[in-house]
Amino acid sequence: MFERFNPFQTRVFQVLDENGRVVSDLEPKMSDRDLLQMYSLMALTRLADQKAVTLQRQGRLGTYAPSLGHEACQVGTGFPVQPEDVVFPYFRDLGLYLSLGYPLSQYYLYWMGNESGLRTPDNINLFSMAIPVASQLPHAVGAGLAANIQKKRIGVVCTFGDGATSEGDFHEALNFAGVFQTPNVFVCYNNQWAISTPRRRQTASKTIAQKAVAYGFSGMVVDGNDVLAVYAAVNEGLTRAREGRGPVLLEAYTYRMSHHTTADDATKYRNEAELKEWEAKDPLRRFQAYLKEKGLWNENIEKAVQEETAADVEKAVAEAESVPPPPPEDAFNFTYKQLTPQLQEQLDDAKAGVGEGRS
Repeated sequence: MFERFNPFQTRVFQVLDENGRVVSDLEPKMSDRDLLQMYSLMALTRLADQKAVTLQRQGRLGTYAPSLGHEACQVGTGFPVQPEDVVFPYFRDLGLYLSLGYPLSQYYLYWMGNESGLRTPDNINLFSMAIPVASQLPHAVGAGLAANIQKKRIGVVCTFGDGATSEGDFHEALNFAGVFQTPNVFVCYNNQWAISTPRRRQTASKTIAQKAVAYGFSGMVVDGNDVLAVYAAVNEGLTRAREGRGPVLLEAYTYRMSHHTTADDATKYRNEAELKEWEAKDPLRRFQAYLKEKGLWNENIEKAVQEETAADVEKAVAEAESVPPPPPEDAFNFTYKQLTPQLQEQLDDAKAGVGEGRS
């Protein structure tokens, strides 16, 4: 697949066009059950994301990074991941979390300010989301190098935004991955805006995918609003990684339909016409059209999906809000295996309530 697409050109790999029609001979062979599960995950991602924004506006959840418009990128990336693979996410990855089986209640709990929400279940090889931009990339390469040393045939997925490609961590990670041929699948969600900085101010290169060539491996631009294209490309990248054929860089070309976070106002730096243009490329509507053509989607199915996902979201909110506040020692218990004398003293003071009520 990668050999058929020149990363120096702006040609974008698609399986489905904007109307949901198949336009490639690389359409992945998937069962009807998997296709419907993929759509349900996308629908759940959108509804859960909308609920998170509502909760934030109500003061029930902290500052939040919306995923509206990223459903195809996130679900398409997570769906081909196998249990033995390892994933390093960034802070806008709700659909990826859900695709891997991460409890939605835990995801909400983290954004509510309780870090226990990021205590990943033992059956998921998912590292904590990275809030510092690009810091997860070197960690992902370290995991890839460890896999090589241990002779594990796995893939290591790492996601990040286009803004991360301006950070030194990105270049150091890709250079290391190329030299040591680590089993990394780097997935850049190029959503055109790094907060208020447009793509054209991030890099002068024609594509982000072409940056892989400088580091000695393959890159490819994928339609990030086409869930089947993202799935096919990530799946191929993971297959290559497991076979010991080194890393790949995927540029998922998409758009951030919402604000950068709930603390941002995107109307200050982008125009309405741009937003309208991308609304026509909605990833859920595109996939709906494809499923309808295959006889797998209709209004009754949609109603059932929406009712099920709405119930799942409300249940997750209730579970997250029922969790009591974390104890003071949580601020200390996950820093060092054995606390230093100074930290132990601080922990003892916290437990005793020393300093409470001081201005």
